[in-house]
Amino acid sequence: MDAHKNPIIKIAFALLVFLSGSQAFAQGGGLAGFRITPIVPDQVTVANIPSIRPITGRGEAWDSSPAQWPGHGIEDFNYEVNEYYISGTAAGEPYTTRLVIRRPANDSDASGLVIAESMHPIGGAHAFEYNSVYIMDSGHVAVEISTLGADQIRNFNPNRYGDIQISPTQTSEVLAQAGALIKSPQSPIAELNPRKVILWGTSASSAILTRYLDAHAVFTLADGSNIYDGFMPTSNGSEIMPVDVPMIQVPTQHEYSTGATSIQDSDEPGKQFRVYEFAALAHLDARNNGARVTQNDCQNPISMFPQEAYFSVALHHLLEWVDKGIVPPRAPRILMDNYVDNDGSLMLLDSNGNAYGGIRNPYVDLAAYKYTMVNVPTESADNAGGAVMGPALLCRLSGWQTPVARETLRSEYRSTTNYVNQFENRLNELEAAGWSLPVYHDLIMADARKVQF
Repeated sequence: MDAHKNPIIKIAFALLVFLSGSQAFAQGGGLAGFRITPIVPDQVTVANIPSIRPITGRGEAWDSSPAQWPGHGIEDFNYEVNEYYISGTAAGEPYTTRLVIRRPANDSDASGLVIAESMHPIGGAHAFEYNSVYIMDSGHVAVEISTLGADQIRNFNPNRYGDIQISPTQTSEVLAQAGALIKSPQSPIAELNPRKVILWGTSASSAILTRYLDAHAVFTLADGSNIYDGFMPTSNGSEIMPVDVPMIQVPTQHEYSTGATSIQDSDEPGKQFRVYEFAALAHLDARNNGARVTQNDCQNPISMFPQEAYFSVALHHLLEWVDKGIVPPRAPRILMDNYVDNDGSLMLLDSNGNAYGGIRNPYVDLAAYKYTMVNVPTESADNAGGAVMGPALLCRLSGWQTPVARETLRSEYRSTTNYVNQFENRLNELEAAGWSLPVYHDLIMADARKVQF
C-alpha cells in the first residue's frame, strides 16, 4: 500500500506533524508548544488573579470567529465582542495575552453560564463558532483565551497586539488564572453574575484541554473550589480519564471510524463522564467555514452536515449537568464490525453507507446523503505553501457527501412532501428525547426541504 496515497495514513501523518509542532504554524511558529509540557506546581495552589485592561491599539482586530451560521451572527442576537489584555506571572515568568468575551449586550439576557476555551492554534474561537446559535440564543457567555498560536495575532497587527507575550510552558497556568478571573470580583463580566464556567476544546484545543487536566487537580480558587466546573473535549477520541467534575467527550467520525475511546460512561461522584458519538459528524465543521476551507480545496463535495447543531446538544447536556445537576442520558456508541471487505469501513454501515448506532439524527435516519470521512484535497490545496493547518489538512479534516440515488428516495418516500413530513416527525422525536435542540429546528428543516427527487 502506498502510504502517500492512502487518505487515513495521510491524515494521521498530518495530524502527527500538526500536534508535534515540528513545522511552523502559519509562518508564526505558533504550534511549537505542542512539544513542550506546560509547567504546573506539584502541590495545591490558589490561582493568581491576572490584571486586565481593554485592548485599545490601532488597526484591524483579529477575527477568530468567521465560521458562524449565516443570518445568525453577533448582531442578530444582540451580542457584543470585547477584547482585553490579561497579564500576570505563570510558570515563574511574566506573560500578557489576549482575552475575548462574547456576551449579551443587555445584562438581563445573560444566563450566568460561561463557555471558556483556549483559542485553537489556528487562531479560531471554535467553541463559540461551533455552538454560536445555541450559545447566543441561551444568553451564555463565550470566553476565548489566547495561548498556543498567540504569536500569529501579535504578528498580524503589532500596533494592536504588540504586548502579547506568552510561552507554551505557561499555557495551563494562564488558563487557570483566566478562569479564576472570570469568577472573581475583578471579572469583566462580574455584573452578569457568572456562576458556572466550563472549559471546551476541539482537536488541537482539545489537546490543550486534556493537558490542562493535570492543572485542574492543582489550581483552585481562594476558597478551595474548582476553577472550571466541567470539561468538553470534542473532535477527540483519545483515552481521557474522568476528573472530579462532569465531562462529555465527543469523538467524530474521523476518530470513531477507526475506534475511539473505550472509557465508559459513569455517574459515580468524581467520575462523571459521558462519551457522545453522533453519526455523520466530521472533525471539522466545513459547512460555515468558508474562510478556512472551500470546495476548491477538496476533490469531493464538502459535507453540509450541521456539526454545530450536534456539538450543541452535548454542550447543553454538560451545562445542565454542572449547573442544575441534571444527569444527562447515556448513548450507544457507533457500531463497529472491524471488517473492511464488506463495505470499506471498520464501522457497520447501512444500505446508504452511513454508520449504525451512536446518537441518531434525521440526516442519517432519513438519509439523502452518504457521509464519508476523510475528504481528499485538490492538487492546488496539497501544494499551498506547507503550513501545518493549510487547506490540504483542513480538507482532510472535513467530511464529504454523496447523494442517495433519486430512485431510491422515490421508492422509499414516494414524494418530497412525505419525506419532509417523516423527517420532521423524526426530528420532533429526537428533540423530545434530548438529542436535538429546538433552536436548530427550523435550520435543520430547511435542509430537509432542499431535498428533491
